[in-house]
Amino acid sequence: MKKVIYKVLPCVMVLFASCADEFIDLTPPASITDEVYYTEAEHFLTGSNRFYTNLIGWSDQGIYADHGSDLVGYTEDGGMQEYSRGDTQAPEADAYYTNAYSAIRDMNLLLARAETYDGEGSIEAYVAATKFHRAWQYFFLVQRFGGVTLVTEPLDVDSEELYGPRNSRYEVVAQIIADLDDAIAGLPTEQEISSSDKGKISKWAAMAFKAEVLLHEATWMKYVGDSTDGDGISSGAGSAGYDTGKINTYLQQVVTLTKTVMDQGGYELWNYNDALDNLSSNFLFNLEDGGSNPGGLDKASNKEFIFYNKYDFTFRQAGTLVSHVFEGRVKPSRKMMDMFLCDDGLPINQSLRFRGYANTQDEFQNRDLRMRAYFTYHKNLGEIPETGDVLLNGTNNFGYFNSKFMSWNWGTDIAYRATTTEAYDMPFIRLAEVYLMYAEGLYELNGSLTDAEMNESINLVKARAGLPPISNTFLTTHGMDIGTEIRRERTIELYAESATRFNDLKRWGIAEDELGETIYGAVIEGTAYEGNPALYNPGAYGFGEATTTTGVGERRCLIVQPSSIRNFSRDNYLFPIPTSQTGLNDKLLQNPGY
Repeated sequence: MKKVIYKVLPCVMVLFASCADEFIDLTPPASITDEVYYTEAEHFLTGSNRFYTNLIGWSDQGIYADHGSDLVGYTEDGGMQEYSRGDTQAPEADAYYTNAYSAIRDMNLLLARAETYDGEGSIEAYVAATKFHRAWQYFFLVQRFGGVTLVTEPLDVDSEELYGPRNSRYEVVAQIIADLDDAIAGLPTEQEISSSDKGKISKWAAMAFKAEVLLHEATWMKYVGDSTDGDGISSGAGSAGYDTGKINTYLQQVVTLTKTVMDQGGYELWNYNDALDNLSSNFLFNLEDGGSNPGGLDKASNKEFIFYNKYDFTFRQAGTLVSHVFEGRVKPSRKMMDMFLCDDGLPINQSLRFRGYANTQDEFQNRDLRMRAYFTYHKNLGEIPETGDVLLNGTNNFGYFNSKFMSWNWGTDIAYRATTTEAYDMPFIRLAEVYLMYAEGLYELNGSLTDAEMNESINLVKARAGLPPISNTFLTTHGMDIGTEIRRERTIELYAESATRFNDLKRWGIAEDELGETIYGAVIEGTAYEGNPALYNPGAYGFGEATTTTGVGERRCLIVQPSSIRNFSRDNYLFPIPTSQTGLNDKLLQNPGY
């Protein structure tokens, strides 16, 4: 069998057999050689379908769910927990670097073959999907590493790209945008995708993703600038192509793209609060068949997900701990709990509806519906805990539970799914985020939103959460700021999804401040826990208590992790390039600070 040399990573060459198992049903195995690879339209279909398996999945929930962020009350050692403290060191290898380039290599091969394809069947949609996937992988690399080596064609052992410097993030982003423009032009609309093919990339998904890229890069240039780039001579990828003049252009495109998806995409917020006791914001994320929730709703009811990793109980289960990990590693911090508004639309330190913390159940009263949907105990989901239900006795318990992304009744005799067998889809982009990108794009562009713009975006997300609409009059009357409220909505609505929190903190230029703060748990002072050994064992908590600002002023709270060991800095905005790569190519410079 003939073999061809392709590139797996910048600076790493391996032999890769040009035949592939995906095509044995299409062409007799004995005849599969490099000469016949990608010569039939079916080859391009199968090849482009395979790239969905390169997306992060449930085994990657550590980076997906923002383990270790300031919103999470779990800080034990681990990859993202160490990252949030600023403790990351340059590793010898990084699978997220390796896997992305391995996927890009295969995509480049398909795209190169497409240029010489002269078969009868159309391959336009398969090429467009591949361009989307390549853009997705490169954006993942940019968010993680900044500038990286840009490769857009299959390489040979003597290709100069193997030994060259990294491209700047701005050069890579330009390629991402070009790929997405091609994808948008060649992909079908969601309405043109058959029910049997739901989950495949649509034109609207490509538009929404382009908006995400542009919003990320516009705000990065606005709030971070080129401070993380390095000079490209002694460290980093440099700032070639850096142009703050693009900020407003990008933001205007964000508004246009998201508005198109909102108006033409046919998507709908998944709101079944009447059938689900106001728990839509929980069951949306563990949706399988009609048995996965008390409303008997299945995945066909979900018209909110725009781009997602598709799972199926028969054909593709999670295959890794999902409910178990989400139960333990994304329990909310004090900051997260206090961020939810009261049901009059006001922050807890302004609202007369806020009941305080004296009893365990008090802070859940009269609040944003997502608080109850996300953070009541999964075994009795939706039931607000009463005093005595939550014992502060150590064992990784700082006062709160998580239920988001946990299977219904998991861990009980009537559990819908055992962990590792979950098969709910993993959302990457959904309509609620598109509404919030639209609102943020307008705010960053104009410094304000009209009431009509709020009503067609952020207020729709608030409505599902049981919150009243906001207006400019409402905000002015209560001394509130629309920029703050947009960021609040992103934080709450997208909690534990798609690395949103870490990426948002970094592109807003505030990660070192927010991640450097002490992380707190339950309020102790003035509550049923104070001085009550039946409910609270102070000796079980190594960092003790400290006073912080709460919804009722300064109060002593449990310390999950003190600021003294949280040293996240601007240098940590980017991950280090693995040393196996920098050691093979002396022009591949390490990111600043490592």
